[in-house]
This record gives sequence, structure tokens and C-alpha cells, in this order.
Amino acid sequence: MKRKAGWQFWIDRGGTFTDIVARNPNGFITATKLLSENSSYYKDAAVDGILRILSQTNEHLEVVRMGTTVATNALLERHGADTALVITKGFGDALRIGYQNRPDIFALNIELPQMLYAQVIETQERISAQGEIIEPLDKMSLRRQLKEAYKNKIKSVAIVFMHGYRFPIHEKVAQKIAEEVGFEQISVSHSTSPLMKLISRGDTTLTDAYLSPIIKNYVDQVRYGLAEHLGNTPILFMQSHGGLTSAESFRGKDSVLSGPAGGVVGMVRTAKSANLKKLIGFDMGGTSTDVSLYDGEFERTTSSMIAGVRLTAPMMRVQTVAAGGGSILKLSSDRLQVGPESAGAYPGPACYRNNGPITVTDANVLLGRLQPDYFPKVFGQNGNEEIDHKSVSLLFASLAEKLQRETGHQVSKKELAAGFLRIAVERMTTAIKNISIERGHDVTEFSLCCFGGAAGQHACQVADALGVKTIFIHPMSGVLSAYGMGLADMRSLKQMSMESAWTKDIFPKLEATFSELEKNGLEELVKQGIQVDLINFSYRLMMKSVGSDTALPIAYEKNLQRVKENFLKLHNKRFGFKADDATLIVESIEVEAIVEGASIEEPLWTGGTVNNEPEALRDVWFDSIPISTPVYLREKLGAGWQLTGPALIVDPNSTTIIDPGWQAKVNELGHLLLTRSSPLSTTEKLGIQSDPVRLEIFNNLFMHIAEQMGIVLENTAYSVNIKERLDFSCAVFDSTGDLIANAPHMPVHLGSMGESVRAVLNQHHSALKPGDVYALNAPYNGGTHLPDITVVTPIFNQPGNTLDFIVACRAHHADIGGKTPGSMPATSITIEEEGVLLDNLLLVSDGVFLEKNIRKILGNSPYPARNPDQNIADLKAQVAANTKGVLELTNMIKRFGRNVVHAYMDHIKTNAENCVRKAIKKLSNGNWSIELDSHECINISIIIDKEKGDAIIDFSGTSSESSTNFNAPTAVVRAAVLYVFRTLIEENIPLNDGCLRPLTIKLPKSSMVNPRYPAPVVAGNVETSQCITDALLAALGASAASQGTMNNFTFGNEEYQYYETICGGAGAGPGFNGASAVQTHMTNSRLTDPEVLEWRYPIRLERFEIRKGSGGIGAQQGGDGVVREILFLEPMQTSILSNRRRVPPFGLANGGNGKTGRNYIVRNLSDKRESVAATEENLLEAGDRFIIETPGGGGYGSAS
Repeated sequence: MKRKAGWQFWIDRGGTFTDIVARNPNGFITATKLLSENSSYYKDAAVDGILRILSQTNEHLEVVRMGTTVATNALLERHGADTALVITKGFGDALRIGYQNRPDIFALNIELPQMLYAQVIETQERISAQGEIIEPLDKMSLRRQLKEAYKNKIKSVAIVFMHGYRFPIHEKVAQKIAEEVGFEQISVSHSTSPLMKLISRGDTTLTDAYLSPIIKNYVDQVRYGLAEHLGNTPILFMQSHGGLTSAESFRGKDSVLSGPAGGVVGMVRTAKSANLKKLIGFDMGGTSTDVSLYDGEFERTTSSMIAGVRLTAPMMRVQTVAAGGGSILKLSSDRLQVGPESAGAYPGPACYRNNGPITVTDANVLLGRLQPDYFPKVFGQNGNEEIDHKSVSLLFASLAEKLQRETGHQVSKKELAAGFLRIAVERMTTAIKNISIERGHDVTEFSLCCFGGAAGQHACQVADALGVKTIFIHPMSGVLSAYGMGLADMRSLKQMSMESAWTKDIFPKLEATFSELEKNGLEELVKQGIQVDLINFSYRLMMKSVGSDTALPIAYEKNLQRVKENFLKLHNKRFGFKADDATLIVESIEVEAIVEGASIEEPLWTGGTVNNEPEALRDVWFDSIPISTPVYLREKLGAGWQLTGPALIVDPNSTTIIDPGWQAKVNELGHLLLTRSSPLSTTEKLGIQSDPVRLEIFNNLFMHIAEQMGIVLENTAYSVNIKERLDFSCAVFDSTGDLIANAPHMPVHLGSMGESVRAVLNQHHSALKPGDVYALNAPYNGGTHLPDITVVTPIFNQPGNTLDFIVACRAHHADIGGKTPGSMPATSITIEEEGVLLDNLLLVSDGVFLEKNIRKILGNSPYPARNPDQNIADLKAQVAANTKGVLELTNMIKRFGRNVVHAYMDHIKTNAENCVRKAIKKLSNGNWSIELDSHECINISIIIDKEKGDAIIDFSGTSSESSTNFNAPTAVVRAAVLYVFRTLIEENIPLNDGCLRPLTIKLPKSSMVNPRYPAPVVAGNVETSQCITDALLAALGASAASQGTMNNFTFGNEEYQYYETICGGAGAGPGFNGASAVQTHMTNSRLTDPEVLEWRYPIRLERFEIRKGSGGIGAQQGGDGVVREILFLEPMQTSILSNRRRVPPFGLANGGNGKTGRNYIVRNLSDKRESVAATEENLLEAGDRFIIETPGGGGYGSAS
């Protein structure tokens, strides 16, 4: 007999609030909101909220559905279970090194994420990429080490072996041993994340082992708290991919986006009843804002970075912006700034009565957009007071006084609050634009779905900034993530790696694997008490073109041509170009088992009346103008009610603000639909005088344009070097070639693109016209080295006769010719040997891409480009990126006016200049000389004018032009100087030409730092630049030497070519240790994953580990380098281009030197090491090994 209906509770336990939606046995729904942390009154908000309601009824508890941040918080705070990582020998440091890039390119004190493991157990075992057992698993040794870990009270273990995703025999044996030892939580990579990529799969498996015990403890806590009412009542948890699962099946790896996933489900299911199909999710809570897109199906990702951890688990594609109601407002560097710091749940915003800082929420309170008597009364000592308006008013008045004192700019406290809100809206809008561009969507075609406690306060402002015409706000918008838990399906999603070509031969393997995954999903749901006939399945292929790492989801059907057509269609939409001729690869497959949730038909809205009088009239500020605004209770608004703004609509869990120019209407289901009642003005009338609010807004807008250009370039590029390693930069310039904004992609590109832009202006200024685009890589004319090609697009005003702006992008091409594949020869003696020289080449004329001419130039060279098709494709991608920049700058001019945009270009340069001058005044004169391995010297003298804040950087005494390829073009030197002075500024200032105004750079002619044609320069960009930064930082006393090299390693033959740069140790400095095993200073390129490397190339990575003890000793230790050993399985030509093999990275202030690097070869069937010079080319046979030991960083201060 079917059990009688009872109470259902749908819960979202967020960072600030816990939202509880309760559905009684008759289907009536109520909602409440509690502070997530309030230990004086309850241990757990979710349990307390349920008990409060159940205490007033005799009805039983039917089900609890919950999304929780418990695991997310444990990950953020590193409070998970003590965990041992069991991994293949030689890779004990693999997860720590990761892909070797650093999170903040301007931080000298490099802060890397804390590792999740308490112990690493390196295990003797090895299976090849093709499944051959190279070395059997040493079971006795593993058992001994696991027992030792268990004795040390480690009860959780993660097992990750090379290629275990595909060949799990060793992982299964290790799992059995761990079970026999007694570990309570055992996560193995082949079942946790059965996909290629050791690093992200390893992180995912480790996260699962680290968080699953925390999840279990929380489930036990909930069960204990509800024990009196629970019985056999199911508790279901929301997984990151948007499906519910039983508490017993809820795993750590699937928990980190539990709450936001419920919001996406709630958005889609509720908007469907309003007949809205294209949706932007705008979920603004107390701590942050989550944005998402829906265009007919849930958008998921299988790769993400959360709290410094790389995860390859399926999850909703949600982008989080640090701009929630709790984002802290501050004045810094003469600019008003919002976040990224948050006041959190405690102390919370200033109005929460806990002495918190002023935040976005407080700005809304001050402006009347949040009314204290219409806000939950849960504050104060007894948890029953209103928010504190008085404290908020005093704090804003104090900040307004500080603003006038420091900048001379006088504003009222309410004008100040309005300015902060405008900045917050621009940041949230930027995030939405980024994800829409990245996914190939036109955001203006979508409806804005607002939910979360704070979204309604900013809905109209965000919609106007996006050009969106419709806003949808559900009656449960304030608790929609919790409401979504009740509307969600139960889901089990299984994946398996394939890496097989899309040909007819794949079908037997596909069908067998789909069948296996279907069986696994079925079993998982049946264990949770689900009837087999209720389970449906969907099947997906993750497909990519050969050579790419970016896979796209395609619905599976047994039809070669139709699947290919669907892939090409999606590829063209996403990336902007077709891949018709590419070989397609099935990277992995997915089977999703689905049990549809209860269909909750929304009842007709019967409450309220159409002719409703406002509850009150309150002064609310709109665009710095107070307007007497009616306040309505949403529950009193009947179906058919409508109103033209302004208005405040209040419900128990949120406030919605209807701005002037917008109309609100309640439909038959109680949905609030907002539409524009008057056309949005496409222009804004602003003065040209600098304003702290608009200074921050324009800084963000210009940077956003550069970032959008980067998204387009990454999406449309052909080569892995650009698309995957992200070796590119995009920038915006004024009409004189001054840098305005440079998205911080590659440090060596920073500031140096301006030289290329000015070279185009100087040579072609009178001939420039609309529709023209130029390309250049000439190192003597603004370039760095030949693989870095800069594409420059001038922008003219509407009549087309005046140059307004310039956009440019620089990308490292995989090959541009030269004597060795990859165009990075170790021993070049002329520029000709390094590749094809492009000196102000007209790339596009009158909008026509001059492909024939470009091919001729790429092919007519003593060392022609090896793959001109790839060069052409990447150049077209660069043109597309610039075109995006042109469009966005044109839109900016339409919005603000040409004079205002030009004025703020000058203002942000002045702001950056002032920040640099302020930093310079704290510095002292200094000088330093560095010797390179080639016996040449870089000599630097820095003279500081403390009164003016000027600095002269003089390279006199630097060695003359070198016969080696270590000559650094002037653009490289300029980039190094800009980078160093930017690292000395703690604030996040805009990077533009203003930073260079206080700096005078003196470069002796015909020297290593100012070479003449035809001197070779390939190492100047990658090696000499590192030494220049070390010398500058030492002269300023800021840091000891970092590794001083990029360790450029190339190998290849007629079939394969590969290039990488290898990390090392960072230098220590005053008050900080140098980081180990990380990219430093002028590079931040990523490294190919070990499993991908072995799958694509006939090599085996024997070890990649930290070179312990290689950092210099001192009061602060220098960072350690790494050891990278590669075994070649076929004959290969190798090239190493490096430095600091003879001269060690120096210590500073009596700190010890770091150890020099070493390169050597061990030949097949020999233990003898052949020493390899810092720059050398060699032929390796099958079985030979190349070992690179990278330098450590110098120490700082005396060790005694």
C-alpha cells in the first residue's frame, strides 16, 4: 500500500543563509531562511529548520532533499579527512607540481594551493599508455607502507596510477590491499574519474577521498538530529551535475557545486512553465554570484578548478563571481573597488550588527533598496532585530570623507553607495558576457532568471547592461536553489575514456562500453530503492578533432555521418570555424541514468488583487536621484497586476526592485515578469573629469575587452600551443600606441606589444585605413622572437578618416620555420636560422585576408614554415580576436561617447602612473650584474628620485651583442622592466603605459639588450628576459634570483614535434620563501599532462619530481627546482635551450645560492651519464633517456 503523503523538505545550505522550502501533505509550500552559522541557537540550520516545522504538526516526514556547502567549505578551509595518496613511483610530486603555472603572475611571494594529502606513498609499478605492464606492482612494499599510514591514524586513501583510467589492474590490486589493511575510505581513480589526464584525475580522486568522510559525518549528524522523525525516510543530496542521489551514495567529488546545481535545475523547471527557453541564471547570494546559461539542455563541464583543485567530475557549468551581497567595498589606489573579499556569514555586512565591514548589501540599505522593516529580523544578540541602518550610514559617511581627503573628489555618502553598486553590476555583467561568448551565444536573445536573496535588487541594472529585454522572477526566487531540490531528478552519470577515431570500426567497442556503463548506472539506482522501469538513459559522446584537447558533447546515435554533422555544427557555433577535414576522436563517453522527479504542477495564482495599494512609500535612489517609491508585498499582488517602475516588491526572502523604465506584471502562475517599458538609452552622458567610480568601471571595461578577445582567440585558434597552452596575449591601445589594457596572459608579452603597435604606426600611419590588419614578428621592429606573431588592427571613427584606437594580439605559433622544428633552435647564429621574418606585413586589406601572399612569404625562405596551413588558421583566429575588440570598443563609444572614452584612457594611465610613483618613492638606488652561462653580463643600475617618484633603469655596461641567440630585443627588455615594477605594487592596478611613465630605460646600442639585424634572438625572449628580471629585483632588494631560465626543451622527428618549458625554483625575498616547482617571472605556460604526453608521443615520462634541496638556504629558503626524465621509444632529435647550468641563481642579503641546473643523457643499456651543455642539440635513439634538473631559487637572509 502506498504510504500517505507527508512533509517534504527541500534545502539549500549556503555560505551565508540556509534556505528551507517545506511542502506539506496537501501540497502547500512555505519557505524560511536561517543563518547558516548561528552556534548560539542551533548546531545545524537545516535540522533546526525542519524540527521547528515538524514540532507544530503530527504529520510524518516523507523526504529530505538537500544541497549543501559542507564539503565545499571543507575544501576551501582544508578541513577534510587525513588522506594518503598512493601514486606511481616517480610521480609523488605530480599533483603538487600540477601543470606548473602560478595563480598570480605578479606575486613574488607565490602562494600555491595547500595539498589535500597528509602523506604520499610512491608505489613501484608501471603500465604503458598501450597497456603493457612495464613493472609489476610491488604488493609487499605497498602493504607495508599502507599499514604504517594506518598506524599514523590516516583512514582515507586515494589510489592513482599512471594510465589506471584505462588499465586498472594495478589499481584494483592496490584497492584490495587497502581494504585488507582497514582503510575506511578508499577512492580509486579508474572508478572515481575514468578519464585521461593524471593530474586532474588524481586531484579528483584525492578530493573524493578527502571529502567523502566529511560528507558521511554530516549525513550522520542530520540523521541523528532528525532521529525522532526519520525512520526509513530517504535523505537525498544534490550532486554537482544536477541530479539527486541517496545520502549513502553521495560522494565528495560530486558535492562541490551541490547548492548552485539546485539553482540551475530550479531555474529551468520554473521558467519552462512561463514558456521561456533561453535562460541566463543570475543567482546572487550573500557570498558570491553564480551565473549560468541554458539553451535547451543543461550545460555541464567535466573539467573545472575549485579552491585550487583541478576536478574532472561532471558538474553544471556555473561561473562564480566574487560579487555577492557580502562583497566588501573599499577605496584603494584612488579607485572604488568591490570585493573580491567577502564579509561572509560572520561577521557579515555592517548592517548585520556584528561589527562587519561595509558591503554591497549595506549600499542597498543606504539607498533604500533594502528596507529594514521588510527584511528578516534575525540579527542582534537575541536574533530578533532589524538590520542596522544607522551604522551603515555612519560608515559610508566616513568613507566619503576619506575619499575627499585622499583624492579631492567630493561625493555624498549616497552617491558613493550608488557608485559601488554600479561597479558591482559591471563585474557581474562581465561574467555573464564571458560565458556567453565562450559558448557561442548571443546574450541579448536570452531571458534573465533571477534568484538568490540578492539578485532581485540588481535585476534591472544587470539586464540593461546586457541588453536583455525580459526578466523572470519566480515566487520562490529568494529560495530557488532550495526549490530546485524538490524539482530535480535522481541521476547517475557514468563516464569512460575512449580516445578512438570516429570510424565505423568504433561501434562494437562503443556499444559494449555503453552497455557496461548502463549496467553500472542501473545498479547504483536500484540500490537506492528505484524500480527498474522508472529508469531512463541518455548516451553522449565527448568528441574533438585530432590534436585538440577541447571535447564537445554530442548525442550518440549509430550513424557516422549524422554524428559528424552535429559535431561540425556545434564546433562552428562554439569556435567560429569549421573543422570539415579534421579526423574526429571520441575522447570519452557518458551514460546518464535518469529517474524523473515528481512533476509538481504549479497551481494558478489565486492570492492578492489586481488593484493593490502600496504598503508604503519610501525614498529609493535610482541613478543618484531619490524617488518616492511604492512598496508592495508580493503575496498581495494578484494575477494580472502590473505596474511601471519604480517600485519595491518584497517577499519574506527577497526584495525585487523595479527600476524606472521597466514594467512588472504578475502572470496566472504568480511569476513576476519584467519587461522594458521604454527604450533603453544607448548612450550615457558623462563628464570627462576623472571620477573614482567610473575610473574603476572603465578600467574593468577595457580589461574586459582584452579578455573577450582572448576568449575568441582561444576558441578559434587551431594550434594546441595557443588553444591549450594559452601562449598568447590580447591588448587595447590608444591612437598613439600607448597600452590601455593587457589581459595578463603571458608576462613576457606585457608592455612589449606596444613596440609592435608603434612600429606599425611609424611605418604606415599615413597609409592606414579601415579594414586593414598588419602582422609582424620582427625583433628589431617591436617583436620579441619569431614564433611570437603580433596582429595589429587599427580602429577608425565612423567617417573613417581619424584613427581612434588600436587592438592587437600576440600568439606563439607552433612553427614559423627555422633550422629546427618548433622554431626554437639552441644554436642559431643568425635570425634567418630561427624562422620566417614578418616585418609589418599587410595581412588584411579592405577586409580581405591576403592568404595567397602570406603563403608565399611563409614558403619563400631558406628555412620555410613547416605547416603553413596551421599558421594561416592561427592568423585568422588572431584577426577574429581583434575583430571582437573592434566591436566592443565601437559599442563603448556608442554608449559613452568618443571624448569620454578617450578621456578615461588618459585617466587610467594617470592612475597607473600614480600607483607606480607611489611604489617607487619607497625604493632606494641599486645596481646588479648577472653573468650568463655564456660569460656575457647584464649590468643594471637603478637611480630613484624619491621626490618625483621617478626611476632611471640604466643597462650601461651590459655585454655587447652576442654571437649566441641570447640577444634580447628592446621590446623584451621593456616587458621585463614593466613586469618587475608591477610586482612591487600590492594593489591590483591596471597594467598600461602609465606604469612606464615614471621609468626611463637606457639601453646601450649594439648590446645584448639592444641588438641589430641579423643577430639571433630566440633565447633573448625566453632566457635573457629571466636574467633581466632577476637583476632588476636584486638591485631593488626585492627578491633573490629565481631559476633564471625557462628550460626550453624540444624533441621531434619527421612525424612528431614537441616543445615545452619546464618550471623550477622561485627566489626568496623579505618575509617569504621561494616557491618550489613553479613557472617564474616571464613565463607562465602550462605543461602537457603526463598521460596525454605518453599517449601522443613515443616517449615515457619516467619521473617528474621536485629536486629537493636545490633551493638556496637562508632565513627564507629558495624554492626547489624539478627533475624531469624522459625515455625515448623512437629515435628523436632533441634541443635544449637553457641557462644557469654554470652560474648558480644567486642568494640575496647573505642568502645561499640555488643549485645550478643540469642536463644529461643516459644511453640505452648504459648507466653512464653524458653531460649536455646549457644549449645543445642531440640525436637520441630508442631506449635513451634525457634528464633535466632545473635550478633552484636563491635564498634570502642569513640562515644563522
